[in-house]
Amino acid sequence: MTIDEIRELIALANETGLAELEVRRGDDIVRIRRAGFAAPQEFLVAPATGVPAAVPPAAPPPTHEPPAKPAGPDPNLTLVKSPIVGTFYESGSPGAAPFVRIGERVQPGKVLCIIESMKLMNEIEAEISGIVESKLVMNGQPVEYGEALFAIRAV
Repeated sequence: MTIDEIRELIALANETGLAELEVRRGDDIVRIRRAGFAAPQEFLVAPATGVPAAVPPAAPPPTHEPPAKPAGPDPNLTLVKSPIVGTFYESGSPGAAPFVRIGERVQPGKVLCIIESMKLMNEIEAEISGIVESKLVMNGQPVEYGEALFAIRAV
């Protein structure tokens, strides 16, 4: 996976409010955990033989600083969302170049991807002029209605 793809996954986790996201591609595994969501702690119980039990790590002392506010949505960034449930494809056929790449300038009407639903191929087009900032789903991944597919920065 590239750094840009990992950044897209982080943005996706932040936008959707997911506590944890794990993506596997071949031998690559990326797991993203948002701050504020602690993993379950494991406690070991020692048998009653006089052997001391393992003690879980102490929680950090509370701070009196307010938590940092997450950055608000960027008004120049538009999310292209799936209008249907289906499977996301970045190109017209396997092995073909993707319709768009990150950093590419697009105009309204430019095909961004295809969503296959019930054996029908539905072209998803750009509705604004801008630069493709990120691709938020992987090729061949199932998508839901309203799921963000791309982020486009208006220019």
